[in-house]
Amino acid sequence: MAEIEQTNSEDTQDQVEEFVAVAAGPEDDAVVTVDADDEELVESEDSLTYSNGVIEKIVAMATREVPHVLGMKGNLMHFVQEQFGAENLTKGVSVEVTDDNRVVVNISVIIEYGAYAPDIFEEVKERVTERLGAMTGLEVAGINLRIEDVLTPEEYEGSEE
Repeated sequence: MAEIEQTNSEDTQDQVEEFVAVAAGPEDDAVVTVDADDEELVESEDSLTYSNGVIEKIVAMATREVPHVLGMKGNLMHFVQEQFGAENLTKGVSVEVTDDNRVVVNISVIIEYGAYAPDIFEEVKERVTERLGAMTGLEVAGINLRIEDVLTPEEYEGSEE
């Protein structure tokens, strides 16, 4: 699981923002620091950390705001959770943190029949990038949108019951 950590440090002249990504995968434990102002960093005990789940939730909610996106398509784990009555707001979303502290987002959606998929893709990219930046300050390195199904709104509503 990767974590994003944002740390604010105060220098005697300027305030320096740094972003630290900790990629805690089974094969590597990388810590990358980016100094936004290219100035000497000062140690601080203050930190702000985002779990992957928070980033995924922001992405999923932003994606659902896009017209003609009927829903998200999750994996088997999401299906099992839903069978037990759990609502999973991160369904259909996964995130990866790059070495340069940016986020790559993978999204699986169900779109409305008759809608123009390239327009939906552009709107999803714009909405997700704006929401993640506004809420976390994180930069999006890339967005991969996978259209899993095409349904009419009536078909989608019927499949949700």
